[in-house]
Amino acid sequence: MQIVDTVNQYLRKIPTWTIYIVGGAWVVWMFYLAATNQMGPEPINALERKYGELGLKLIVLGLAVTPLRKWTGLNLMKFRRAIGVTAFFVVLAHFTVWALLDVGTFGRIWTETVKRLYVTVGMASFVMMIPLAVTSNNLSIRKLGGAAWRKLHKLTYPVAIFAVVHYLWLVKGFQIEPIVYAIIVGVLLASRVRRPKFAST
Repeated sequence: MQIVDTVNQYLRKIPTWTIYIVGGAWVVWMFYLAATNQMGPEPINALERKYGELGLKLIVLGLAVTPLRKWTGLNLMKFRRAIGVTAFFVVLAHFTVWALLDVGTFGRIWTETVKRLYVTVGMASFVMMIPLAVTSNNLSIRKLGGAAWRKLHKLTYPVAIFAVVHYLWLVKGFQIEPIVYAIIVGVLLASRVRRPKFAST
C-alpha cells in the first residue's frame, strides 16, 4: 500500500489536461508517420488499426478506473473523464480515416456498415460514444441531474462490449490480443454486477 499511496500522491500533481495533450500529440504523430510512408506498404490500414487499438485501450482503461481503486487502491478517478473524452476523439480519428481515406464515399460507408457485421457493431459503439462525449462536462450533469447523467453514462458498458466484438470479428485467424481484451472487459463488467442480498434467517 505504501507504493500505491506514493503513486497516488504523484498522480494528484498531474493536471488532467495532460491526457488530452498526450492523446492529441500521439494522434498527430501517427498521422505524420502514415503521411510520410513510415507505416509499411499500407499506411492507411495501419493508421486505421493504430487509432482503433488505442481507442479500445482507452475505453478499457476508463472502464477499469473504479475496479482499480477498489482492488488495488490506485486512484485514477480525476482522469476518468479525460480518458473517456480522449477515447472518443481517438475513435473519431479511427472512423474518419476509415470513412474518408479507406472507404471514400457516403454510399460505401452505408453499404459497408449494413453488409459487414464487424463494421455494424463498430459503428454502433462509436455512435453510443457520441452522447457520452457531449455530456462529459459539469454543465450536462447540472442540466440532466446526477441520476439521469449516471444512467446515460452506463452506455459505457455496451460501448466496451461492442468495441471488443468489433475487434474480435475484425482480425483474421486466431489472435490472442483481442481475446485478452474480451476477457478483461468481461471481468471488469462482472465486477459491476451487484450480488443480491439475502435476508438472514
